[in-house]
Amino acid sequence: MAEQDTPQIYLVTPPDFELGSFSGTLARVLDGCEIACLRLSLASHDEDRLMRAADAVRDVAHAADVALVIDTHTVLAERLGLDGVHLRDGSRSVRAARKALGSDAIVGAFCGQSRHDGISAGEAGCDYISFGPVTGSLGDGGLAERELFEWWSQMIELPVVAEGGLTETAVRSLAPVTDFFAVGEEIWGADDPLAALLRLRQAML
Repeated sequence: MAEQDTPQIYLVTPPDFELGSFSGTLARVLDGCEIACLRLSLASHDEDRLMRAADAVRDVAHAADVALVIDTHTVLAERLGLDGVHLRDGSRSVRAARKALGSDAIVGAFCGQSRHDGISAGEAGCDYISFGPVTGSLGDGGLAERELFEWWSQMIELPVVAEGGLTETAVRSLAPVTDFFAVGEEIWGADDPLAALLRLRQAML
């Protein structure tokens, strides 16, 4: 993931979707807005379900020349030939994922609001770290404040992703101090996901 002056969009799938209809929706979104990377992020732990979803989403992503990573499942990323994995346990699994997937794979780590975890993940060999949520009351109620992103962008070269509870106001505030915005459930519930994404995109400029 290359660093840009204007943040890029890192698209995240819904936690559940109908394979047939979602592929068309996803293709329309990828065609209508520049996307840096796509993350398959299903709530299901059913391996067959995950594999079928990965196959469907990969075809759409690669047709649009967009890299596809999967949440958590390093083994499936390797087996299915995906572009990498997004880890949700901070720095703990980074070294093992890097060893399993090789130097060319994308390995990212979600680090909540922990500067220390982010630094450790970077030292362990990840390609980016993400902090969040930036608004709302998700998880334990903790928020990744603007000051964290500001410090990171000034002190650390590793790309940083903002995710969780993105609003147009939050995006405008964070745009100068983050490299990517991970956009997911903020758009998929809308009548027109592409239009919702383009509104957030406009707030990044």
